[in-house]
Amino acid sequence: MDSRIAVFLDYENLAISARQDLGVTFDYGPVADAIAARGRVVVRRGYADWNLFEEDRKRLTRHHVELIEIPQRMGKRKNAADIKLSVDAIELALDRDYIDTFVLGTGDSDFSPLVHKLRELDKRVIGFGVRKTTSDLLPPACDEFLFYERLVDLDAKPEESEPRNGEPKRKERTVAELEKLVMGTLSGLHTSGDTAVLASQLKRTLLRKDSTFTEGEYGFRSFGELIHHLEGKGILTTSPGPAAGDPEIAVAEGGGEQAAFDLLVRIVTAEAKRGRVQLSGLKNKLRNEAEDFSEKTYGFGGFLQFVKAAQTRGLVTLTWDDELEDYLLTV
Repeated sequence: MDSRIAVFLDYENLAISARQDLGVTFDYGPVADAIAARGRVVVRRGYADWNLFEEDRKRLTRHHVELIEIPQRMGKRKNAADIKLSVDAIELALDRDYIDTFVLGTGDSDFSPLVHKLRELDKRVIGFGVRKTTSDLLPPACDEFLFYERLVDLDAKPEESEPRNGEPKRKERTVAELEKLVMGTLSGLHTSGDTAVLASQLKRTLLRKDSTFTEGEYGFRSFGELIHHLEGKGILTTSPGPAAGDPEIAVAEGGGEQAAFDLLVRIVTAEAKRGRVQLSGLKNKLRNEAEDFSEKTYGFGGFLQFVKAAQTRGLVTLTWDDELEDYLLTV
């Protein structure tokens, strides 16, 4: 049975950490995708003085996050948000027995007592936050902790600005983007501990990420036909499941990614003639040559994981540079 999940966001902590430490606007979308791979979300709440986060309010509303207003009062806003979030979480844990997993979006160690109490109540606790501003005390207290940097594609282009009539425009996906979505989701299910993933489970998780998802939009008559298409491309494998028509699915060994590794080596070799090759911005250079490139198509959770896989295969070498605060690549 799928886990029932409640999400609580210490939004001021997340937004300021993302802006100051990463230079980006906090995007809940990649977090929502990661959570969807872990169960069914039934509660989403964000806590902040929303007058200070007007644009963020619009984005979170599109993700169906309930916005809890914490007005600014003589510099005590942060404590008030922490207390309100903690009280609401405990109240929900006691009143809603069917909620078995709590996701806390914060890097603040002040929430460690809340984590301990939820676990005492036999709840699974998943935390997430920006690595640089996450207290060393918080991750060990949680059952699982996700660093925002590992979830978000910092090299990706930002979303289009405000759509017409305030409604998000639904972008038409290509088959290549569909493959990236399916393989990224499958990889996420494996990472979250599901070694045997059924086709039906994969489909449910895709629907959690996008409730409008249908394989028919891409010309497939059934989800099974989509799975056979991906198996034929050599990027996943199937084996008989417990029920007819519901096979077990796994990322294929090798995953069909050799062409992507060859592209990486070719780009690094060319860039090395001009100087040192940094990891930052390298993904965009791959996309300049292969517009549809995404490491998620091959089941990798992020670009760094993809590059490390290339290093494991002896194709490139990664070296951390303290001065640049970035990885350097050589072939």
